[in-house]
Amino acid sequence: MALIDVVKCEVNDKEFVYKFPSDDLKIGTQLVVYPGQTAFFVKGGKLCDEFTAGTYTIKTENIPILNKLINLPFGGNSPFKADVWFVNQINKLDMKWGTPQAIQLEDPKYGIIVPVRAFGQYGIKISNPKVFMETLIGNMTSFNAEKINEYFKGRIIAQLSNLITEKMVCEKISILEINAHLMMMSDYCQTQLVQNFSKYGIELVDFTFMSINVPQDDPSLKKLKDAIDKAAQIKIVGKDVYQMDRSFDVMEKAASNEGTMGGVANMGMGLGMGISAGNQMGSMLSQNMNTTIAPPPLPQTSVYYIVVDGQQQGPFDQNAIASYINTGQINSETLVWKQGMPSWTHISTLMEFAQLFQNNCPPPIPPTI
Repeated sequence: MALIDVVKCEVNDKEFVYKFPSDDLKIGTQLVVYPGQTAFFVKGGKLCDEFTAGTYTIKTENIPILNKLINLPFGGNSPFKADVWFVNQINKLDMKWGTPQAIQLEDPKYGIIVPVRAFGQYGIKISNPKVFMETLIGNMTSFNAEKINEYFKGRIIAQLSNLITEKMVCEKISILEINAHLMMMSDYCQTQLVQNFSKYGIELVDFTFMSINVPQDDPSLKKLKDAIDKAAQIKIVGKDVYQMDRSFDVMEKAASNEGTMGGVANMGMGLGMGISAGNQMGSMLSQNMNTTIAPPPLPQTSVYYIVVDGQQQGPFDQNAIASYINTGQINSETLVWKQGMPSWTHISTLMEFAQLFQNNCPPPIPPTI
């Protein structure tokens, strides 16, 4: 076989690795490395000398590692055998990904579990050719974009379920609102996925969600939309009016039922619902009328905390504290605190309890003369 004079690689953008078909080289062979490529001399399964973009005339001086392995004579056109591998380092931005099966996610706003599908694309480049060759290539003579996609797509999908859920919960985004946040989701997932690629010498230069959606014919989607409609109605008309409307709906359905016994039962149900709705309406009307006819709210009583055997006890109302004083369970030195006080104090200093510690008993009877 003739010795090779020029070694170069001209492949399409889908190939990441190319092995030159001949290993019959000589001192003086030209090595052409195009921009976006890195070339390696390989001997005995070991990566030797590395060449970046440029044109090289092979000499013993510029292949020191390989020359050391095979002991090439100095000068001349000495033949030698070595494999030449090229690694393509251009950006590959049209790598597709998608969920083969729906991911079951709980909507963080409405608590309904829905099946979610997602798809998009990502971009990569070989950032560390040596690591890429050592960890993924082995002795394969070619390694294209399809193989990379097959290898990493499963890893991507495995993480996406957790990543999507984490971000939706953190930002409180409903699944029906998610398409307005695709850029934010894309950036977040890219930062979380980069480590899956970098340890193989690959850089994840882009990651994009093109769509995150729920199948339109799925029953859970209808439940989710109904929950959103109900929340919107309550927000617009208020909870009381919404409940009253619901009561009228139940009454109307009950009245439409037929049958003698059913009619009697439904009459009672309708009457009960009517009374309930009337009470609700009366309550709402009374709130909108002059409030001066309503009695003022009851005054709030204070609550107290005490220290017993070094432990905080309470809360107690005033009657309970008075009972403890009368039975001797609390003495004048007991520490007490209530809201508004800056610190703990002796209970005998509080106005409402001070009189309970006063000695109102008559003095002892004097001795008889």
